[in-house]
Amino acid sequence: MLCERDLPLRLIEERAFVDYLGPQDEPWLRVLLGEMLRFEGRRRRELAERLAEPLPCEAPHFKRRAATRTLFALWRREPAGAPAPDPKLPAPAALREQLFTEAAGGSASAAAISEAVAARVGVNVAALLERLFADLPGERLVRAPTPPPTPAEAMLRTNLAIAQAVLMRASRVELRVEGGVRPIVRLAKLRGLLCTIADPAEGGRPVLEISGPFSLFRHTLLYGRALAELLPHLAWCARFELRAACALRGRLATVSFESGDPLFPAAPPVPFDSRLEQRFARDISRLAPEWDLVREPEPLRAGGTLIFPDFLLRNRLHPRRSVLIEIVGFWTPQYLTAKLEKLRQTDAVCLLCIDADRACALGDLPPHLPVLRFRRRLDAAAVLREAERLTTGETSHAA
Repeated sequence: MLCERDLPLRLIEERAFVDYLGPQDEPWLRVLLGEMLRFEGRRRRELAERLAEPLPCEAPHFKRRAATRTLFALWRREPAGAPAPDPKLPAPAALREQLFTEAAGGSASAAAISEAVAARVGVNVAALLERLFADLPGERLVRAPTPPPTPAEAMLRTNLAIAQAVLMRASRVELRVEGGVRPIVRLAKLRGLLCTIADPAEGGRPVLEISGPFSLFRHTLLYGRALAELLPHLAWCARFELRAACALRGRLATVSFESGDPLFPAAPPVPFDSRLEQRFARDISRLAPEWDLVREPEPLRAGGTLIFPDFLLRNRLHPRRSVLIEIVGFWTPQYLTAKLEKLRQTDAVCLLCIDADRACALGDLPPHLPVLRFRRRLDAAAVLREAERLTTGETSHAA
């Protein structure tokens, strides 16, 4: 992700405007890509040193910094030097230890010490020196992507990186979506974002209200990345408008992203599930053949919002015994309490399954909430036990 100092922004009063790269930037982008391709197969530090120098043409300072960092991340890194002929050859760190220990213990010349260590490990001096620092990031060889990005693709990728870096500094986000809202809600839930979906007025667009990383106390970097990953997928909606309050250059400013912005899109949406959900569905079918697990049931209307459960667990012989299951990612006690308060306004029986490692605030949960904690893998047997309790009128809940 880009640093704040790399972002081409204009702040006017309480608004922030992104200075996107456009067709006018293609000439210097073409030069930049050409310079990077010249360093194919050379050390990463050499490419970094070249990119720190001016281009042989005029380029806007902040745009160029953003494009340079974005493209630099696309260039792959490979270990320097040919593979060792002897698999027992020491690693670079071990070779450095031998070489420097030898130098500290005697008065021989550097050439003599190198020859002695090279003979001891069974390589020539040139191979020894080639391998000596091969594990350091700057010594790795760089390889261009296949195929290399075009100036147009580099432009869109840079714009996306800029927009994502801005979004990572958000304290709150409001997203209006038309067409393809379900995949976006599913992706937000899959990434574990703290969000509510306002029930639109007749003819209106659903509004996703999402907490930003700057409103949390823990996991802010991980959460910010999860939020930023949502942005390229919005390109596949019929229409969207995202407004965010972001901490930029020492103040809070509102920034907007909407349909038509020149951002690099994600791959086309396909049906997908998280591995956790796949394992859970498989375990339920194995443990409880008398229960049906319905993926993505109809959303619930509660307190002026829409709630999209992940599953409906329904007893085949007694269909009235059914439980809506939602797998929660990042959470705070206040977020769970508010969500459950909305769920109580419906007639549905609901169970929240929360990842114990994704708490974003300090504090304990209020007692007697119908939640089930898990780590890494959702225990299908525990879910079934809680479903039995909730649908047979028992009062005990999971903790």
